[in-house]
Amino acid sequence: MKRKQDGNSEVNQSFILPAIVGTWESVNLHPTVMIYQNKKKYLLSMLRVSDNGQAQPATYEIQKEDNRYFIVSAFKRLYIGYDKAKDSLSISYYGDYLRN
Repeated sequence: MKRKQDGNSEVNQSFILPAIVGTWESVNLHPTVMIYQNKKKYLLSMLRVSDNGQAQPATYEIQKEDNRYFIVSAFKRLYIGYDKAKDSLSISYYGDYLRN
């Protein structure tokens, strides 16, 4: 399944997780994320800055439902999309990421 994004490009919602393993930098100055495999699970980690300026690591298990990948952060689903042609990642709320 694909969904339209900003006019011309399409973000694929059904892809294999090994394709997105690596370090990704936000184009919108959001936290850099790292996606990696730990045994049979795939995890997404990021450093978040708290209100008092302290960096806090956060790790989320990547889950799948109806051919869509997502993480649960603060009781909200953040969906993950991947554009193979641009090698770019999209995380709802955080926006677009480019592979580092």
